This record gives sequence, C-alpha cells and structure tokens, in this order.
Amino acid sequence: MDMDAFFASVEQAANPKLRGRAIAIVGGGKRTVVTTASYEARALGVKTGMNRFEAARICPELLFVTANNRKYTDTSVRIMKILEGFSPLVEPCSVDEAFLDITGTKGCLGSPETVGRAIKARIKEATGLTASVGIGPNKLISKLASDMEKPDGLVIVKEKDVEGLLKNLPVSKLCGIGKKTTSALGAMGVNTCGELGAYPIGRLRARFGITGEQLSLMGRGIDTRRVMASGEEDVVKSIGHSTTLPEDISDRAEIARVILQLSEAVGARARKHELSGKTVTLTIRFSDFHTITRRKTISAPTKDSHAISKVATRLLDLEMLHLPVRLLGVSLSSLSGPGSGQNTQGELFKEEQSRTKTDKRLEAMDKVNRRYGSATITWGTLSKKHEDSGVISPAWRPTGTRKIDVK
Repeated sequence: MDMDAFFASVEQAANPKLRGRAIAIVGGGKRTVVTTASYEARALGVKTGMNRFEAARICPELLFVTANNRKYTDTSVRIMKILEGFSPLVEPCSVDEAFLDITGTKGCLGSPETVGRAIKARIKEATGLTASVGIGPNKLISKLASDMEKPDGLVIVKEKDVEGLLKNLPVSKLCGIGKKTTSALGAMGVNTCGELGAYPIGRLRARFGITGEQLSLMGRGIDTRRVMASGEEDVVKSIGHSTTLPEDISDRAEIARVILQLSEAVGARARKHELSGKTVTLTIRFSDFHTITRRKTISAPTKDSHAISKVATRLLDLEMLHLPVRLLGVSLSSLSGPGSGQNTQGELFKEEQSRTKTDKRLEAMDKVNRRYGSATITWGTLSKKHEDSGVISPAWRPTGTRKIDVK
C-alpha cells in the first residue's frame, strides 16, 4: 500500500482552499527543495527534489506549503491502524507506505482484489485520502505494482505474469535500484530487468560484490523477504538515522543539537529492540558533498540517547569544519541484547543497581512516543527543533529526517 502524494494530499484534505490546486510541500529553510507536490503540480512539471525557485518559475501559480511533521505523523498512525484491521502482518516501510501479508485472510476477507478495494475504501472513508495498492507474489513485485497506476490504483500481478512484466521494464523501476546502480548497470549493457536477470551472476558479483547476487534475483522478480509485523524485525547489526538539513549550517551548537535529535531517534529504536551498542558512528556531508565518517567504540554497551549523543558530539569536536554542513548521520553498532553475555554477572548486578532517574524518564518517554507518535515528548533542547523540522521522509526522499536501512 502506497499513499498518493501523501504530504500534499494531507494538506489538501485539511484545507479545502488547497483542493484542486497546484501545491508543493517544502521545509522552512533557505535551501529549500520540493519534498513532494500535488498531482496538479506534477502535471505542470513540478518534481520532487526540485529547487523551490525553479518550481516557482516553471509553475507561477504554485502554492508553497510548509511541511507539518505532526500532521503527517498523526495521519500515518491512523492509516497503519486501519491496515492492522486487515492483517496481523503489517510492515510499515515509511510514513506513507506499508507491506501487508494477506495470504491467510482469503477465508474471512475474500479474494486479494476484494481486500485491496476494501483497504482503499476504508482509508478514503477515514482520512479523505487515496491510496494505491499493488498485489503480487512478493514484496518486490507488489511494490512495483503499487506504482503502476497511480494515483488511486489497484494492480494485481500474478506469479505467472512476472517474467513478461519484467522483460522490457527499465531496471530503474525496481525499488532499491537508484541512479548510481542504474548508471553502473547501463555501462555493462544492462538496461532492462530481463537483461539483468539473464546477466551472468559471476560478473554481477565481481562488479557489485554480494549485492550482485541480490540484483540478479531482482531482475528475475525473486524476493524471499517476509512481511514482518512491528517488533518482529530481523536481527539488526546497526541502527542509524540521518538528515539532510533544510539549509547548510556552520554553527557548532546547532550541529550538536541536530546530533542530539538523531541520537534520540537511534536510542529509541535501540531500546525498542532491547539492544545496546558499543560503537557510535558520525557521518558528516559538507556543502560540496564531500562526506566523512568517524566512529568510536566505548567500553560498555549503551542505549541511552544522551550517551550516544555525547560520543557523537566528541567526534564532531575533533573535526575542523572548513565548509558548512549539509547532512548529518548518527548510527549505533556492535549491538548486543540483554542475554548476549557481553557483561559479566558482576557488571550486570552493577547495571541493575545503577538504574537512574534518566533511565526511567527514557522508558516513560518511549512509551508515550510509541503510542502517540515520535516527539510527542522530547527533551527541552529539542522541542523547537521537532516543531520546526520539515518532514518525516520516506527512505527514498531527498530531504528530512529518515531511517537508514537496517544493515
């Protein structure tokens, strides 16, 4: 299930004056790009990622709407609740997309087409928004199907039709194959999924490493990943968040505040999975797109957001910032669970004895934020940041805070 022009549609549903108008959702910074545009704006040439001034030149009647993080999060929570009424296996993959496994629902809910139409109708009734639904034998194909007849589409791809569908389909249409990979494949003479599936796997492996094997499977429409309900995610090796800033910044205090915001998100996810980590990684991308990565391994595993932030900020302090910063990322790795054996019995006893008020506050914050949406409760130093933050972006969008793929 993929919502249609989600952020723009939410704004149009909330404000009748925007309905039927060409609108673009933007952040509040100077270096603002279009996060998403309404279908009316897209028809006039406005595209996601376009500079605000270029968008205004192409479409003089374009209305710019500042992104409202809380509004989109609240709507997303309502939609995910609706989806859970159709299957216990709902896996959100961004604020406006989710996979559902409806394999076992036929007896009580009807055919896949019936379920797809019911999902669309229920979302429309509850939110006033349209959704596109793709139904297929696996995640890869269902995602592809959801994009085929946007907006308000419903496409079913049966397993016997997969090969014919992919034969002449450009590789760039597959979710997970970006511009760089498309260009690299093109240089190898691989432009369609059919060509990708037939290409010698050894040569793909030689060029892309282990990813080459995955690309070969994708070219043949094979995807063995399960749909995993919240809390059922695979064992993770690292947890990270990154953000492309609304505008380039040089002020170290502001950079440190963004690092704290990212660390808060990383810590919350670590605590959700009952994981702690010993290695903190800070990623900095400068205005010229030069990127550096610095990491530090600490003596004892942690899931405390402030501890993560403190390590990341120390890494920042060691760097000379010759240029303004465009992107920041924080991740936690070398993860271990409560029963991993990384701590001795004595250390575990000390940890239990040293539970602080901060630990209890973190638990209380996590509980509220899981129920009512992220940043419902946050640290005072971040309250204004969360209020002003442009948008929660799906993983493929160019701006806003997003979850890094779990590795």
